[in-house]
Amino acid sequence: MRKLTGILLATFVLMSLPACGSNTNQPTQGIIERPQQNESTKTQETPPASRDDEQPENNAAANPEASTGSNIVIAYFTVPETDGVDTVANASRVATENGVVGNTEFIAMEIQKNLGGDLFAIETVQEYPGSHDALLEFAYNEKSDDARPELSTHIESLDGYEYIFIGFPNWNADLPMPLYTFFEEYDFSGKTIIPFVTHGGSGFSSTIRTIQGLEPDATVMEAGLSVSRNSVPNAQADVKSWTDSLLAD
Repeated sequence: MRKLTGILLATFVLMSLPACGSNTNQPTQGIIERPQQNESTKTQETPPASRDDEQPENNAAANPEASTGSNIVIAYFTVPETDGVDTVANASRVATENGVVGNTEFIAMEIQKNLGGDLFAIETVQEYPGSHDALLEFAYNEKSDDARPELSTHIESLDGYEYIFIGFPNWNADLPMPLYTFFEEYDFSGKTIIPFVTHGGSGFSSTIRTIQGLEPDATVMEAGLSVSRNSVPNAQADVKSWTDSLLAD
């Protein structure tokens, strides 16, 4: 009974709050040098969107030679629900002309379109449930157990990366537990972490403070991008406005 009550409470936290569109916590100041528009850096085509059972190649993982040479890496964790989900209503995924992608992946791809950089999918050895209710329960239990899911993808080297974009869905008003594994695996001292979140109404909750605690020697930008799941498919303009605000004059 206690477990069921906890799941229902988590569902209420994640889903019952009024949905809002894209927003940031506070006005941003330009911090990223405006990218050069040329073949070797920022004008690369965004990789085709992945199907539910297929993830895009991680530019930042395994093969450093495939890197664009950018000082930006856009790391994201996403779990597209694979059944019982209306992609038009967008519970956790977006139907694009190239396939179906998770909400957070979609925002990561939009950031890359605007700023360039290397995309990196944070993936786990374990497979998450595809149905909504089962995923809620699984995520709640992971949080209750303070789990550290093993990652199956890794960034070989952080050398050259100055700006670390980190994207995730808001689960139980917290980071998904694979993000705890991720932050414990890497030392981002001296780097700038720029968070973005997809959510059902709760925004960032306290996740930015959590990231600051996990990476105390990094600069964690508080004016991250927060996008309601209902706004994701039409968030291109909001993402563009936010990424433009990050560019130094």
